[in-house]
Amino acid sequence: MGDSKKSRADEQKLISEKGLRPNDSSLRVLMLTWEYPPRIVGGIAKVVEGLSKSLTKLGVEVHVITNEMPGAPLEENDEGVHVHRVRIDSPAPNFHAWVLLMNHYFAKRAGVLAREVGGFSIVHAHDWLVLPSGSETKNYLGTPLISTLHSLEYKRAGGVNSPEGRMIESLEWWMTYESSVIIVCSHSMKDDSKWKYQVPDEKIWVIPNGINPDKFKGSHSNRNEVRSRYGINPSDKLILFVGRLTHQKGCEYLIRAIPLVAKYHNARLIVVGDGYMRGELESEASRTGEGWRIRFTGFIPDSEVTDLMLSSDLMVIPSVYEPFGVVALEAMTADLPVVASDVDGLGEIIKHEKNGILVYPRDPASIAWGISRIMSDPQNTRKLTENASKDVEEKYTWDAIAKLTLKAYRKMLN
Repeated sequence: MGDSKKSRADEQKLISEKGLRPNDSSLRVLMLTWEYPPRIVGGIAKVVEGLSKSLTKLGVEVHVITNEMPGAPLEENDEGVHVHRVRIDSPAPNFHAWVLLMNHYFAKRAGVLAREVGGFSIVHAHDWLVLPSGSETKNYLGTPLISTLHSLEYKRAGGVNSPEGRMIESLEWWMTYESSVIIVCSHSMKDDSKWKYQVPDEKIWVIPNGINPDKFKGSHSNRNEVRSRYGINPSDKLILFVGRLTHQKGCEYLIRAIPLVAKYHNARLIVVGDGYMRGELESEASRTGEGWRIRFTGFIPDSEVTDLMLSSDLMVIPSVYEPFGVVALEAMTADLPVVASDVDGLGEIIKHEKNGILVYPRDPASIAWGISRIMSDPQNTRKLTENASKDVEEKYTWDAIAKLTLKAYRKMLN
């Protein structure tokens, strides 16, 4: 009898203090992220959006605190996800001071929001940029913290040799220490995290990123019309690169591969994205003598990226570090064959000669070989895209990823 009363008392405590209804899939989760659509800087925005919307389908009440975005409402219900955009009203002299201020305003909003909705079951922080507010909210509310590490600084930067890098690395360690559970997107990243930060094996969950397969099914883009907008002839073989123009993404090696490909194929390359290396990459393209084959678009709307994927002949992902690679899933969903570097999480998604082609990183000749392999064997390429589409449907939909994430939430709470 005494144990029964204690059990009921514990349940009431969970309901009142943490917004948790026991024996029910419905939890109240607070997501903290510095980017959420329409603010898209990297891959985190799409991950948080896809995961949050699919969690709501499972009965989870999801609140997202993120940055304001011109033209976007401060408060919004986005297909069941409660989005709270926060103004950063104080001026900041540099990016890292701004991050500190962002976390200050995020924590303030989280405290007020918790009172408004009746508490949270879990705080879920996405990457080091929101760790300070995640930690503060966890301790202020007495709520468990779960964190997703989307990449690791020492791999992303090719080593940590600057004060900025050491600062980010310290925040990543702090995140692994403060969190009850760490989510990473690949087994290679789990191994890296265990080695770098001595995180216990049982504390790290490998949950891949996902995609909404319906994204490409509703598109009515005209292939020839899309290609003509970029000066691509119907007979040209169109290679597509989508990503930030940083060292991590390895675009320079793809550019150096184009003259090798051009010896055998009438190929063109469109580079979608922007970053600190853009000027250097444009100069590199000019030095190849085949610069006329390469076009840089900068950032373009997501709908235009979709049109390009549906109108290209293959996607190349020449990254030197890629903890996962959502763009690979997008290409696979669009029936666009993929050539990718055999690194980190990419090598876990792409299976050589089964659902794509793997090549050596930092190797233009190997990348050129992979491109030619796709262009020279249409029958094999069809087999690759069919297998890729099946893999996405079976393993990488957001609904499947949300179920794994909910399992992690429940295990942590229990």
